[in-house]
Amino acid sequence: MFMKTASTLALSASFLVAGLTGNASAQYATQAAYNNGANMGGGFIEFLFGAPPRQVSPYQQPYQPPQYAPQVQPYQQQAPYQRQPMYQQERESYAPAQPDERAVDPKFMKQMVAYSGSEAAGTIIIDTPSKFLYLVQGDGRALRYGIGVGRPGFTWAGVKTISMKKEWPSWTPPAEMLKRRPDLPRFMEGGPENPLGARAMYLGSSLYRIHGSNEPWTIGTQVSSGCIRMRNEDVIDLYGRVRVGTRVVVI
Repeated sequence: MFMKTASTLALSASFLVAGLTGNASAQYATQAAYNNGANMGGGFIEFLFGAPPRQVSPYQQPYQPPQYAPQVQPYQQQAPYQRQPMYQQERESYAPAQPDERAVDPKFMKQMVAYSGSEAAGTIIIDTPSKFLYLVQGDGRALRYGIGVGRPGFTWAGVKTISMKKEWPSWTPPAEMLKRRPDLPRFMEGGPENPLGARAMYLGSSLYRIHGSNEPWTIGTQVSSGCIRMRNEDVIDLYGRVRVGTRVVVI
């Protein structure tokens, strides 16, 4: 009897110890689950039945650097280089150096005048004695410019055509001129100091030209070696109005 009672007490004690041990283990597991709430959901139910799928905060996503699409600018072809005139302020640059005593007589300034001759429109007429150059316009009108002409012994008359046109021409004095003026340069580049001025229109195969001048005060005089000189302002204007092949009548 005593032995049976002792066995019963021992068995009860074993269940009690086991129950206490099991409760402690369960409590420890529950506490661990609570401490690891990210995996267990923070409760015993999650521990027993499994945690729901983990919801990752967008702030915990791996950093992805932003992708920038390259901004490709379409190729723009540069405009072809436009060569500028040798001197942009041609008219202003060639005003008389001393307008008080070297000013051109107003009658030699460009002006529209009446014309009753028989030459066709577009013809150039050079009136050597009067020192005028006319560009016939038609309808009884002509543009008149003042000119400088050949000095005594160098005047001439005849009919020519413009065979060539040049802007800011270079100058090579002919041999005959070098004999008279050995001090002259053998060649001079085009530019403000060049005696041919801003433009030149060559007359046939002769050495004569209608050209500009860096000495505007000589307009209205007999000063050249046979060429017809004009103010640079005027020769630029005439140059733009005529073409190669224009008829030139010199009287």
